[in-house]
Amino acid sequence: MGRLGRYLALAGYLLFLGFPLLWLASTAFKSPQELGRIDPNWFPHSASWDNFRSAFDQQPLLRSAGNSLLVATASALVSVAIATPAAYVMARQRSALSRAGNGWILVSQMFPFVLVIIPLFVVLKNLQLVNSLSGLVAVYVVWNLPFALWMLQGYVRSVPTVLEEAAALDGCGRMRTLVSVVFPLLAPGVVATLMFSFVTAWNEFFFALVLLKSPEKQTMSVILTHFIGAEGVADLGPLSAAALLATLPSLLFFALLQRRLVSGVLTGAVKG
Repeated sequence: MGRLGRYLALAGYLLFLGFPLLWLASTAFKSPQELGRIDPNWFPHSASWDNFRSAFDQQPLLRSAGNSLLVATASALVSVAIATPAAYVMARQRSALSRAGNGWILVSQMFPFVLVIIPLFVVLKNLQLVNSLSGLVAVYVVWNLPFALWMLQGYVRSVPTVLEEAAALDGCGRMRTLVSVVFPLLAPGVVATLMFSFVTAWNEFFFALVLLKSPEKQTMSVILTHFIGAEGVADLGPLSAAALLATLPSLLFFALLQRRLVSGVLTGAVKG
């Protein structure tokens, strides 16, 4: 009975997490008549692709999705490339500099977007990076880097230093030890950080709205707001269809990388 209760609790938790996505998918396939009902149905009576066709007709979804994919992928890769060696140094070298770095990480997470957007806009304007995807990538890298550093430090500390000492005794230099011993063991942490950085950049709205003015450079999150009229009335069917499509890259990205999120990679690495 205890096992059955745990399974029921797990099923309920999964249903709780998946309900918004299921309701979004149900709404995306409903007809305008069903969407206008006072008592909405849980599932569409007859699934229709009209909302998807209307969404593609109204807005350039493919172009905006390409912009989001480019920005999210580039910012995630750059963030992880910078954060991985930096996190190793901060985790292994207990110095005043590393403590100051950790303090900067905590302080940086306290600033709301509104406080930094004006000076950020001025800096990017001086660098001629306003209305530029590369400028948006730079912003996302800076914004994701503190959490990426904090996240990867925990994974670095989980790698026993005895492995590095054993590699040094075998004649490996510092760089060879890092490349052959330490970094492969950090693969789950790197993947988790990469996923976090990608999803954060893919879903980000405020910076993209302020920094990108040209319609051909706007990202998916900004394009979704175009389905809302001037009076705040949403075109619910096409909006749901576009929002459902906007969730697919994150789900596919997680599905491709989730195999790397394997716990216990250090099991058996150290023999007694």
